[in-house]
Amino acid sequence: MLPDMTQGDDGATAPPARDRRPADRVALSADLRAALPDAGAAILVTAAVFAFLYARMESGDSATVAVMPFMDDPGTYWMYLLSQAFGWSGLLWAWGTVMLGLLLSGPRPARLPASRQVLERWHRTTSLTTMALMFAHALMFAAELVRYEVQLAWAERLWAGFADTFVPGWYDSGTGQIAIPIGQGALYLAVPLGLLFYVRHRIGANTWRRLHRFVIVVYALSVCHTLLYGTNVWYGEWPRTVLWLLQLPVAAMLLLRLMRPARRSERLGPRKRREGVSLPGWAVRAAGRAAAGAVVVGLLIVVASGHDGGRERPAERPLTSPHAYEPE
Repeated sequence: MLPDMTQGDDGATAPPARDRRPADRVALSADLRAALPDAGAAILVTAAVFAFLYARMESGDSATVAVMPFMDDPGTYWMYLLSQAFGWSGLLWAWGTVMLGLLLSGPRPARLPASRQVLERWHRTTSLTTMALMFAHALMFAAELVRYEVQLAWAERLWAGFADTFVPGWYDSGTGQIAIPIGQGALYLAVPLGLLFYVRHRIGANTWRRLHRFVIVVYALSVCHTLLYGTNVWYGEWPRTVLWLLQLPVAAMLLLRLMRPARRSERLGPRKRREGVSLPGWAVRAAGRAAAGAVVVGLLIVVASGHDGGRERPAERPLTSPHAYEPE
């Protein structure tokens, strides 16, 4: 999502490499230090979400308790609640970093809330924070699974928690058979795609740019994982509706970025075919615009119709033993 460092947006050649090396080679260590305030804010948001989920579970109003009735004691299942809190703050930070990236790589607004250099730094630091939150979400989920497998020896419990959380295809229960690998895919793509920025002078700016476009896939997988397995958005109620609504600005910004990219070489016009653009490249860009437009229309239909895939909350909470109930 960051701008090309080898060619200006107007098509002009940038200064020689020796003149732009300090800006081109942003150090990971510097961004990690710059990300500390951002990470601190993320911890505060996570703590607030945890407190909210804890209070909801304690009162019995939590959708999680309606999905899994045995989870009615927040003091016992605090690790699961913390995993959920990290997941929600991670999704919020992912939303923010994707929006920043689309803002930077799309048509330039007349006025920006900050300088372009500041926005680029925010984009990088929020990306690093997002990766940390995703890992914390997975780690706390694994810790909860380890705590639950009391019938196993410690070594077996550690392996079971690790495998169910981090090994694709290992988790074999309910909706998690699909939702867990989707979440794993988001995590395993996010880390290399995010860190490749710091070695793009080695792999080439064009290669890095092509790979970085798949960040939007990471975000889409994260949203799908949440919609499929997030117990707080399990039912067709306002939290699920809000989650769908938050995707509208992302889809609209993506469509705008594809229709009017900042880089002249990515623009698609009637004369592009005569200017040497290959047919496969032209077709891929045209298909991307059509797909983004279809996503915007689809989101509008989902929100307007209310058919968002949410289940109906049961009138009475069934009585079950721990983990006897698995979401179907």
